[in-house]
Amino acid sequence: MKLMTKEIEKRIPSIGTQDGKGDNAIVYIKFFTPDTQWTWYAMEYNKEERIFFGLVIGQDTELGYFSLDELERVKGPLGLQIERDRWFEPMTIDKIKKIIGEA
Repeated sequence: MKLMTKEIEKRIPSIGTQDGKGDNAIVYIKFFTPDTQWTWYAMEYNKEERIFFGLVIGQDTELGYFSLDELERVKGPLGLQIERDRWFEPMTIDKIKKIIGEA
């Protein structure tokens, strides 16, 4: 599965455009590993550098930058690749925090 499509690339805002929105910032893409608990929620994207900014849930839950190139090449412990949740609908960080129990 392709993690980034042209359609998504056109829709997701550039890095820095949601500054100051706090928990009202919109998440546009959800990536996950099927064989671990790691999840990446992408809010913004730099097309030239192929870098996202968003919420990362792994050992901790934190906002930060992550690379599309790394997401494309990393495999989980069972050898499964990272996937994009094709049914994910954009929503606010606040709503995601409530879903994952961080609110």
